[in-house]
Amino acid sequence: MIRYWWGGKLEEEYSVHEYDVVVIGAGGAGLRAAIGASASGATVAMISKSMLGKAHTVMAEGGAAAALANKDDRDSWETHFRDTMKGGKYLNDWRMARIHAQQAPDRIRELEQWGAVFDRTPKGLTSQRNFGGHTYPRLAHIGDATGLELIRTLQQKGIHMGMDVFMEFTVRKLFKSDGRVTGCFAYSRNDGSLHVFKAKSVILATGGATRCWEVCSGSWEYTGEGYALAYWAGAEMGDMEFIQFHPTGMIWPPSVKGILVTEGVRGEGGMLRNAEGNRFMFDYVPEMYKDEFADTEEEALAWVDEVVSGKLATKRRPPELLTRDVVAKAINSERDAGRASEHGGAYLDISWRDEEEVKKKLPGMYHQFKELAAVDITKEQMEVGPTAHYVMGGVKVDPETQETCISGLFAAGEAATGLHGANRLGGNSLSDLIVFGKIAGEHAASSAKKISEFKEIEDSEIREVIDDTLAPLLRQEGENPASVVSDLREMMQKKVGIIRTRSLLEEALVDLDELEARSLGVFGGSGKVYNPGWHQSLEIKAMIDVSRMCTLAALKREESRGGHTRDDFPTPDHSHWGKINSLISMSDDGSMQIGFVSYPPIPNELKSLLDLEDLHEEE
Repeated sequence: MIRYWWGGKLEEEYSVHEYDVVVIGAGGAGLRAAIGASASGATVAMISKSMLGKAHTVMAEGGAAAALANKDDRDSWETHFRDTMKGGKYLNDWRMARIHAQQAPDRIRELEQWGAVFDRTPKGLTSQRNFGGHTYPRLAHIGDATGLELIRTLQQKGIHMGMDVFMEFTVRKLFKSDGRVTGCFAYSRNDGSLHVFKAKSVILATGGATRCWEVCSGSWEYTGEGYALAYWAGAEMGDMEFIQFHPTGMIWPPSVKGILVTEGVRGEGGMLRNAEGNRFMFDYVPEMYKDEFADTEEEALAWVDEVVSGKLATKRRPPELLTRDVVAKAINSERDAGRASEHGGAYLDISWRDEEEVKKKLPGMYHQFKELAAVDITKEQMEVGPTAHYVMGGVKVDPETQETCISGLFAAGEAATGLHGANRLGGNSLSDLIVFGKIAGEHAASSAKKISEFKEIEDSEIREVIDDTLAPLLRQEGENPASVVSDLREMMQKKVGIIRTRSLLEEALVDLDELEARSLGVFGGSGKVYNPGWHQSLEIKAMIDVSRMCTLAALKREESRGGHTRDDFPTPDHSHWGKINSLISMSDDGSMQIGFVSYPPIPNELKSLLDLEDLHEEE
């Protein structure tokens, strides 16, 4: 314990810890990384913003995508790779897409070996369901609570690996020396105690930033602090303009607006209808998907019947299983045309399926609507609408190791970018966590072994971050931080939401500057013990910087593609924007700068798996 005089008034103490690898985040990616690092012989600390077991991963419902070929033996990693690239509008890092498609089946089998209880086919194989953008039934699932089972399994495995867990801690700063990460600073959300972690490697597994939008499916932790930590430390951020608005969040009542309605509902045959009762998705199938989706309701119903009966899928899929960006924009268009549901969304109907089958396949959805909206989904339609759900962008990483441009700093899961391109396919997030969490953990441990001893962290750096952390408590008055956060989220929803324009984006950048000025004077309340006002006052800076990244990248990309829609540039520009990815970093003067880069050319053996027409290249 080290004593520190804070502001010349109070004596503060901070604890010092030493670990080979520090994992920030305890969701699927963090747990799998910690297991991988521990198995490699490293001493590991896992820092969790919430209680262990409460990570956002538990909210993932539909399943984990992996080409096991249990429901349809035509599936393969090559088809999974093709679907991922096509869904991402070919802005994916093809190297990560290949690794993911090839390794996902083994990671699912590994979870089963560790005790995960997946649903089964009549033959006893891991069951797989249909999801938007996937050619074949590919999502291994446990009802509609797949993320919960994944976390349960990884925790059960992880607690026997010898790692130390620091629950309800928030990391405020990454330390560096000579271009390499040396540790981090954190504080306890419970008692306000201060902690310095010396580390030879650090892994960011901090999830996304969807709490920056007013209507979102993200849990309270999703304030973007992982992105901000990396950016402040000098890491590069990529593709931050691409925000996925999941098409089906709850609409009513207002207290639950945005809570996710799993895509598994549509995978099990759920139909989307407008206020006039029309199954409108038939009108929104893009040309690049025309050959893959049904033209009529009869054809779509026949396909569902065939899949439900356990036969191979031989007909074109229902249009409700188009990629999430397409479905979300279609619901938005129906609303703008005056055909929205009662409360401003669309109707999702699964009631035509057998009641017991719905309860068996979608138990979470049945109880969610019954308890929160007084709707029996076996008898009534659900009201749904787009909700901010996932950030395709994130920290730029090496595809083979998950290391960032900062030596010793790694990132995995939603914290990293590359796999999903301009739009993520449903189910790819859970397999992303376990594939790249494992890779990050093993390479972080390997990197740590090359360091003989822990680097000393400058006392001045520790003093600076302590002063910054405790500053809101020194103020005698100031604005409530909740007001600033609320205004930020409302502004992002209106100006950097599902539909964007130059004028709104430029206004948003001005608004962010004003919000940042307000944030400097917020009052954090009194005391460090169980003080949510203090916590929120410390989150604002990260939320503003991440919002600025998304806004700046969206302003610069003058086209519409995947999770980025510009009303003033409504069509994709394949010749220019279709070949480059945005790259955000901090300039020498501390300002945010943006540039553009391209991934290496796709090798011919992989290019042959893709549609040359979609790639917009000559043969």
